[in-house]
Amino acid sequence: MNVHCPHLPAFVDGELPLEHHEDFRAHLASCEACGVRLHDLLQADILGRLAHTKAPPTPEATGIPPAPWPLPPSEPAEVMAPPPHPRRQRPHWSHLGAFALALAAVSIWSTHVTREPPSPWSAPEPTRPLEARLTSVPLDGHRPYVPMRGGVPAAAPLPLRELARMEDRQDWRGIASAYLLAGDARQALNYLGNAAASPDVDSDRAVALALAHAGASEQTALDEALAVLEDVLREQPDHPQALWNHALVLRNLDLPLLAADAFDAVAKLGEPGWSAEARTHAGLLREQTLARGRAWKQAFAATQDLMADSNAPLPLKEAANLPGIVRLAFYDAVRAAPSKDAALRLLPLADTLDRAYGGGTVLHATVTRVAARDFQKREPLARDYARSVRGRTPFPPAFLETLRRSGEDDLYVGALGYELTAGRPVDVAVFARAADGLGDPWFHLIAERERANQEVRDGQWWKAEARVREALRTCAAERLDYRCADLHAWLTDMYLGELHRPAEAHAHALRGWQLAKKQGEWQQERLFLQELAQVARFHHVAPTASAYFRESLARVPDDRTQLNYVHRNLATLAWMDFRVDEARQHLEQSMESGLPLGLNGAGVLADLARFGPMPGAADALSRALSGLRQGQARPGERALLDSIQGEFELERDPTAGRALLRSVLTQAEQWPGDVYARRAQARASAALISDAGRTGAFVEALALAGRQFQVTEVPERCVLAVSVQHERTLAVARGPSGAVHGDFTQTRTAPLGQGASGLVPPALQEALRGCEQVQVLAPPPVNGLPRLLPPDIAWSYRVGHATVGPLPPVDSGEHLVVSNVDTPAALGLPRLPPMSHPPGEDARRVMLEGARATPSRVLEAMATATEVEIHTHGVFSPELSDASLLMLAPEQDGRYALTANQVRAHGLSKAPLVFLAACGAARTAPFPHESFSLPVAFLDAGARAVLAATVDIPDTAGRFFNDVRERIHAGALPSVALRDERQAWLQASPGDRWVHDVLLFE
Repeated sequence: MNVHCPHLPAFVDGELPLEHHEDFRAHLASCEACGVRLHDLLQADILGRLAHTKAPPTPEATGIPPAPWPLPPSEPAEVMAPPPHPRRQRPHWSHLGAFALALAAVSIWSTHVTREPPSPWSAPEPTRPLEARLTSVPLDGHRPYVPMRGGVPAAAPLPLRELARMEDRQDWRGIASAYLLAGDARQALNYLGNAAASPDVDSDRAVALALAHAGASEQTALDEALAVLEDVLREQPDHPQALWNHALVLRNLDLPLLAADAFDAVAKLGEPGWSAEARTHAGLLREQTLARGRAWKQAFAATQDLMADSNAPLPLKEAANLPGIVRLAFYDAVRAAPSKDAALRLLPLADTLDRAYGGGTVLHATVTRVAARDFQKREPLARDYARSVRGRTPFPPAFLETLRRSGEDDLYVGALGYELTAGRPVDVAVFARAADGLGDPWFHLIAERERANQEVRDGQWWKAEARVREALRTCAAERLDYRCADLHAWLTDMYLGELHRPAEAHAHALRGWQLAKKQGEWQQERLFLQELAQVARFHHVAPTASAYFRESLARVPDDRTQLNYVHRNLATLAWMDFRVDEARQHLEQSMESGLPLGLNGAGVLADLARFGPMPGAADALSRALSGLRQGQARPGERALLDSIQGEFELERDPTAGRALLRSVLTQAEQWPGDVYARRAQARASAALISDAGRTGAFVEALALAGRQFQVTEVPERCVLAVSVQHERTLAVARGPSGAVHGDFTQTRTAPLGQGASGLVPPALQEALRGCEQVQVLAPPPVNGLPRLLPPDIAWSYRVGHATVGPLPPVDSGEHLVVSNVDTPAALGLPRLPPMSHPPGEDARRVMLEGARATPSRVLEAMATATEVEIHTHGVFSPELSDASLLMLAPEQDGRYALTANQVRAHGLSKAPLVFLAACGAARTAPFPHESFSLPVAFLDAGARAVLAATVDIPDTAGRFFNDVRERIHAGALPSVALRDERQAWLQASPGDRWVHDVLLFE
């Protein structure tokens, strides 16, 4: 303990002699222990002085959870970076927040000692402490923003008595502003949660959301802030503070052209100071970005004459600055060289590129090898090669055969590469062997990519994934960033299109984007903006996805292909957000290009058919589907295209549409492992279920829901089906008497969100009251949402097909308990309290605790258990995984997270009953075609039932899960045990609302 530490209580009480204040303030600024103790003493003092006022709102009171801290992008199976702050730990102050309060307290107690009257806000400084704008009038006057070069920013002192007065008059926005200026955005969020919704409140909330994640990955923070700000600007387009903050968020997302446009919108308002600063920001962002684009275009233009003109200047400067695009042209220039001298002329360019890629002589050797060829034989082949490349015409088969036999392997590989790029048939094995034979790692990586493409076409995606991951390691070792970015794009596309794993896709899209920006590869940057947009779309983060798409269009605003692509994707996003007219407008803009609409555009066109006819829609859909059906479409892809056509026809010719959609179900069920087939089944099922509900065919709707879950016989009683197809909602209940009741509406105007309250009308709830338990058949996106039925009804989600054969008794095998886990110290996770086990011996219990509770040991122990309890921290981060993660002890290689994919890949042979006592363990990824969560993964692996919560849970939750388990052992059905314990718990602790969000999956 420092010699100054014992003086803290006297300082807080105003009893420390004034001559010691200066030394103590200096100590307080650097002592973390005193900062923490100061917070505790201040809180106690506030409570004592202001006992007549209510306590500051907490996350629990306001209903707004602390903003999450997302994990840095990484691979789910190799999690090594610190995770978000755990949801189960108690609220705490960051060191920055404690220090800010300390500074405020120094001012406050100095004021107390010297008897100076308090004032609500300090006198304005010459510069502002936040770059963002707050809406409180005293804080919004323009002052220059000067960022701190180091250290901790000083807090704006605010007397605690004034805080209390502001609380008395319920000035939540003012209190939040004070906390934002003091560096505590999380407390600001809590107070803003008390304020009535308004554009001003939401603009400040966006600032708090963005700042609440300081020090961690900002992606989730910026996503949330952007969504709030766009809602504000949709309601009030000229809101000054929201416009400014919107521009900052776009800039921090690294979308400079959109940010420049947003700053332009601020400049047009003509506000003193703000408009000038906005104009400066806009000019700098636009010029810096477009300058990089000009540099790339100039480099590209400098390479265009290398094939046609043997005397064209060598782009040596461009090769040093932009080696990727120049290296592509270099290879063609070498291939097209008509003579030995023409080839040797390229040696300076080869040497410059070799240096740009870290040294070596690969390209120098390429030139000397070609220069040694017999040009009497090579020159005509090189001339014909150059003619086809410049004319962008296919290589005749006879010419390709001539090249194959000529021994001019570089020409042969180049020609086959162009054929592959154009989508024309090529023997991949032949191409790959020839490419490897060149001895250039650049071409080896291309060969590996093409081998992987073939493996995907053969349905062996796991081989392709492993191949490309290994190629990435080779690529990094060779420092071939351009090719590395290409491989990251390949993995992004596969994880999105083939495997539907957007978390992993995000990691590769982000890494590829970083490589492209590092290398100045303007074209690759634009492509990765589109990849990131698709990842955000899969995660249902529509505002961010839209921003990425619009930034990519701003790079090439006059490109017809880009216009078509962006607008059809913007139509998809507008549809997801229930902005039907906007979706229609974007589709019309896409159709104006005359190019096909692609898969997403066709899907939205079919959806919009439910809202009335659209001029040209039938022809546009026919062209889109015809183009997509060409080539080697797999069965799952064909089924998806048929489902889109069936949905469109359902509104024009219901009989034909139903027949086509039923055939889709038959097709899709033959390919359960194909993601396209699963999407086809989901679309067709949702359309047919809604159609049955619209016509009052409720029994048929029940049967269709059962078919989607592979339930061979839908129960004759006590079953509920709930389906949401965008604006359409259908609930069908079969009560204890077997009578069927249904409710169909088509007036939904917003996405579901995180809860299912209100989907089942009161009349249908009453119809289920007499049931001992209710099985719920709820296809995505409903499956896994909490609060579908009242807490006094015993119910569970039915997931997947029934287990074949009788289940072993729960008490016939091992009872695995994972608790007291030693998570990595670097994560900063507090140790959860030790589990208190029920009295008496349990010979079946197997404990995994401390450092032994690693992911591999837990997976191994679960394989033979009939009961599994996991008590640890849970984290949900879409950047890392598409489902929640369980934090365990680290393996020797540092991996510590147990993911849904790992669970799904391991069999649970004893059909265990699983209790996941971890925060948010039941959170379901918002995929419209399948439910993906930890409970679903456990069921897929063989579990009989899983209990888990969708929200953060307190330390006492372990006792709740244990009490449910004891009720099951006493003979209660799992759903009945959950209901009864929930009722008992709420009776004893009415404020524990989290128990409503504990779900059962069977």
